[in-house]
Amino acid sequence: MNTAMTPTPTRFHQIDGRTLGIEWGDGARHALVVREMRLRCPCAGCVSEVTGERILDPAQVRDDVYPASLASVGNYGVRIQWSDGHDTGIYTYEVLRRWGEEAEGAE
Repeated sequence: MNTAMTPTPTRFHQIDGRTLGIEWGDGARHALVVREMRLRCPCAGCVSEVTGERILDPAQVRDDVYPASLASVGNYGVRIQWSDGHDTGIYTYEVLRRWGEEAEGAE
């Protein structure tokens, strides 16, 4: 999906301790498992900038991790402050939308 065509989220909300809800400007709604989001963090501390290999050890991420706060980054993404203190990843709307559609298709 092209970023220019990606709808903008109108609401983020915690569905339960393990799930983040996202409502989009076009009416779509998605539910994402927060631990999976944390494990997929795109920052340089979690993914090698040289190889693109994921370097975050899943064993180091607690099962009960949750987003403590969210902050908009421009008009293209959101930065999540995780309960484990991690806060350097920027999750683009394009990526969040794709993950939501993938999760929806897996149900």
